[in-house]
Amino acid sequence: MPGIDENLPFIPLGIAVLTVSDTRSPEDDRSGSTLAERLTKAGHRLADRAIVPDDVEAIRGRVRGWVADPAVDVVITTGGTGFTGRDVTPEAIEPLLDKRMDGFSAVFHRISYDKIGTSTIQSRATAGVAGTTFVFVLPGSPGACRDAWDGILAHQLDYRYRPCNFVEIMPRLDEHLKRGTPKA
Repeated sequence: MPGIDENLPFIPLGIAVLTVSDTRSPEDDRSGSTLAERLTKAGHRLADRAIVPDDVEAIRGRVRGWVADPAVDVVITTGGTGFTGRDVTPEAIEPLLDKRMDGFSAVFHRISYDKIGTSTIQSRATAGVAGTTFVFVLPGSPGACRDAWDGILAHQLDYRYRPCNFVEIMPRLDEHLKRGTPKA
């Protein structure tokens, strides 16, 4: 059965949170706050937090900076995953990914379906690995952020989670890049 092995140590990660929105400010960014609160409550470190407009270059620039930062192990974005003209987060992020994580989207939609039914198809949530950094692209609602964190990320970003998790493979993420010592 999957679960936490209490005999193993918890390994805190540096996680950056990016809210993509033309209208949010730090005072009313409920989705970014939801993620920041959950990740710090779990024992991880909020490496950075920012808000950028729905603009491909602004999104890509911020994520590139975090991917290059050895203090950031994981990037989570929230917002811009729909189908309107301003929803460009997947287009901004996917070219940065060295490897896609198709299973994330599938599991996210399965969890989301149980909460909001077929409306889940209105999200283009995605994920992958950029260099040695995991990147997760979530919808902009606090509920979607809760579902992704509670149903997937809290487990996969916990070294104690069995039968396997992302933390245990972090030291080997750059094998395909041939770039020296991993940061985790």
